[in-house]
Amino acid sequence: MKVLVILAHPDEGSFNYAIYQRVCQTLARHGHEVMAHDLYREDFPAVIPAGESARGAVLPELVARHCDDLAQAQGIVIVHPNWWGQPPAILTGWVDRVVRPGLAYEFVGDDSGEGVPVGLLKARFAIVLNTSNTDPAREEAVFGDPLERIWKDCIFGLCGVGNFQRRTFGIVITSTAEQRKQWLAETQEIICEAVAGNDDRV
Repeated sequence: MKVLVILAHPDEGSFNYAIYQRVCQTLARHGHEVMAHDLYREDFPAVIPAGESARGAVLPELVARHCDDLAQAQGIVIVHPNWWGQPPAILTGWVDRVVRPGLAYEFVGDDSGEGVPVGLLKARFAIVLNTSNTDPAREEAVFGDPLERIWKDCIFGLCGVGNFQRRTFGIVITSTAEQRKQWLAETQEIICEAVAGNDDRV
């Protein structure tokens, strides 16, 4: 199985980076093809230039490679912190430039873009792994958990990936080494269950 893994965190010493490494290691150990992208390490250009969103636009090499990987992906895993109820700007820019019409979704018939698109992604599952320093009860009661709506409904739901799972680990800033060890073990379990349930080889 080809699995696209995206990391959006600037610090290699972060728990996000540890999650990303565990995801990649787990997939590789079970014989899956890992298409791994650390957006900060790649210096992914997040700002979309004028005209690039048009169908058939010529894409820079790095952006085109990400588009190819997304199109091929049979599974998608995204790792990022909760910053202000949003993904980091570099990841939002990745969505702007890579989750493209004609690749991830398509308007059909007489629809000129005002309706609900048809999803085109062939990924069998999408997993988003977040970190947070906000108490989960407060996140839900005060903020309404905007990340769930963004990823489940606004992105993957519209792009045809109905098998969606999201897990937030927190509170990271006050967590112990033992808690983080348990979270990494849980990450491994989530990945193993997802690929086992969606892999034709099984």
